[in-house]
Order: sequence, then C-alpha cells, then structure tokens
Amino acid sequence: MTGLFPHNLLEILAANLVLMAGAAVQGSTGFAYGLVAAPFLTLIDPRWVPGPIILSSVALNFLVVHRERAHVDVRGVTWALAGRVPGSVVGGLLLTLLSPTQTAMTIGVMVWLAVGLSISGLRVRPAPGTLLGAGVLSGFMSTTASLGGPPVALIYQDVSGPRLRGTLTGYFLVGAIISLIVLAWAGRFGIYEVAAALVFLPGTVAGFVLSGWITPILDRAYTRPAVLFISAAGAALILARSLL
Repeated sequence: MTGLFPHNLLEILAANLVLMAGAAVQGSTGFAYGLVAAPFLTLIDPRWVPGPIILSSVALNFLVVHRERAHVDVRGVTWALAGRVPGSVVGGLLLTLLSPTQTAMTIGVMVWLAVGLSISGLRVRPAPGTLLGAGVLSGFMSTTASLGGPPVALIYQDVSGPRLRGTLTGYFLVGAIISLIVLAWAGRFGIYEVAAALVFLPGTVAGFVLSGWITPILDRAYTRPAVLFISAAGAALILARSLL
C-alpha cells in the first residue's frame, strides 16, 4: 500500500479515531461527520478531503438511514436534493480552479461558515423554497469541503431526534453520491480516494456503533458546543498553515 497510500500506521490510526468521533456525532444528530473530521484530516493530507471522506460517509449514512428509516421526511429530502445538484456542480468547477493551498484555505473558511450557521440561532421552516436554497449551499460546501450538513440541519433543528437523523442522513446518502460523480468529473476522485475511504471504514463503522449508545445524550445537545469549538479550532489551524 506504500505506493498507492503512502501513510504510516500512526497517521491511519489518527484518521480513524477522528472519523470515529465524527461518525458517532453524525449517527446521533444526523450531521457533523465532515464538520468534525475534515479539518483534522486535511492537516494530515489535503487529499483526504473531500473525496475519501465523502465516500466513507456513504457507508455511514446508509447505516443510519436503515436504523431511522421510519422517520425520514422523503418530501423534504427531495427538495433539498434538487438544490444540491447545481450546488455540487459549482463546487466541482471551483475545485478545478484552486491550488491545494487555496483549497485548504477555502475549507477553513467553509468550516467557520458552517459553525456560524450552526450557532446563529436562525429558525427556518422546512418549506420547499428554504429546502431548495439550503440544498444549493449544502452541495457547494459538501463538494468543496465535505461540510454539507449545517445548511440543511438548520432547517430541521427543531424536529425530533429520530426525524432529524433519518431525514438528514437520507439526504446525505444521495447527496454524497452526487458529489462523488461531480468530483470524478472534475478529476478529483480516483483510485487513491477509494483506497483512502477503505482505510477509513473501521473508524466510521465503530463510530456508528458508538452512536447507538450515546444517542440519548446527544439528542439533548450536550456535545454540540464542543463539536463546534473543535471544528473552529481545526479550521484556524488549516488557515494558519496555508498562510504560513
């Protein structure tokens, strides 16, 4: 694996631990897999974002959707996905124009934007228009920085835990496939990204299993401030490294 995936065991272990934390949070709240993991994965290897983390999220979202299948808002998912397609295309075009340093800086800014949206206190009804707009922003943020959760999560933040998790992960499952197609078209998804996603699978599955034990706690939002703080700190590190 040295030629295809030139990373040592310590880096792989660190990546899986971060992904386990992200998967545990997303499995409990419906989003934040990329929000938690992307900043730290980028510090190890910028190529791990967005392709590998998006592909590994497919497995996670499938598991959560299956667990919460009775609570998915199919109508809402459809409207959000209609917006995600053009948003993903715009994001894919941006990736073809940016250097790795510019991409890292974009990810840092996107993380801060996602954190700001999450703590803004904004309350918006899950109507067709708002879901369409959230889908556009989500597609753009997901394709460029693996951070598509907050725009749609804001729309559903006042619903029950099972409905939030089922709807968001249903949206992310289909949306992740759309983003992967766009990334492949933009030349940013290939054999290396697939290999990385396979290496990430143990941590992702472990996080999903863990989410089943901590869902009652995270449904009361006790860990959300910590997740946002860690994500913002990771974004600051990415921006500092890019600038220096």
